[in-house]
Amino acid sequence: MYDRILTADQRDRAVGVLLGTAAGDALGAGYEFGPPRPDDYPIAMIGGGIGPFAPGEWTDDTSMAIAIAEVAATGADLLDDAELDRIVRRWHGWSRSAKDVGIQTRSVLSASAHAGIGAASARQAAAEHHDRAGRSGGNGSLMRTAPVALAYLSDEVGLVEAARVVGELTHFDPEAGDACVLWCLAIRHGVLTGEIDARIGLGRIDSDRRELWSERLDVAERSRPADFTKNGWVVHALQGAWSAIATTLDAGGNHLKSGLESAVRGGHDTDTVAAIAGGLLGAAYGVSAVPVEWMEILHGWPGMDAAGLADLADRIVSSRAS
Repeated sequence: MYDRILTADQRDRAVGVLLGTAAGDALGAGYEFGPPRPDDYPIAMIGGGIGPFAPGEWTDDTSMAIAIAEVAATGADLLDDAELDRIVRRWHGWSRSAKDVGIQTRSVLSASAHAGIGAASARQAAAEHHDRAGRSGGNGSLMRTAPVALAYLSDEVGLVEAARVVGELTHFDPEAGDACVLWCLAIRHGVLTGEIDARIGLGRIDSDRRELWSERLDVAERSRPADFTKNGWVVHALQGAWSAIATTLDAGGNHLKSGLESAVRGGHDTDTVAAIAGGLLGAAYGVSAVPVEWMEILHGWPGMDAAGLADLADRIVSSRAS
């Protein structure tokens, strides 16, 4: 339950979280795994990519987030094992017909199916994947984490725990957990205050890793998104997203639009970096910041459009309002 009713502006920003995520995802889809682009290169929702995707169609980033959002919209506690089971089952159902599934995510979901589809088997498969590889810090948990923030706007402690628990269903690396905590807390802060602050959650990171993450954010602010060439790695994905946001803050005009375009111009895993950036930008600026021409064509799994996505986000916060 919220300590207080959200204001109209806060509700607008909460809805902006999912719309910003999906807009960034769909914008980047047509440029995925392409090279970095110059600052004046025009970016549009062209579709294509590895799906291939229709113009305005979101990819696995938003689809996996929707599965979390659907459960959160019932008012459920995402720390409850039965609710985590529902999320994992939804992911399995989606993956059977998905145009694209991340390599690590597909591996974990496939392995977990042999032990019975649910949170326990997914978590075990994710841990085993991590042990075999020695790392599992892909960007697949961070890309879908935004709905977790919406589910815990009034519970910072619960948010920190849920961000890690939901992330660990497929990505067991502590780097991925840290990234999800930092970004979810930044999104929460954006919704509640309208401010953008990627450092707001540093105090919730283990003390021996806090300085490292602070330095990573510093580097992002004095770099360009294209400098983070390994953005399939969760750290570079977060840095690329934060760089896109931080370096366009004073550009004038629509910061959400310019930030997402900058994220896509960074190249490589463009849809994911832009989806990550979109969640935070949407939290700060709300629905009205998403360009109308994007909203009109935004769509994707499971047969949803922008209006449906907005309704889903609104149901998450409504299910928890006092």
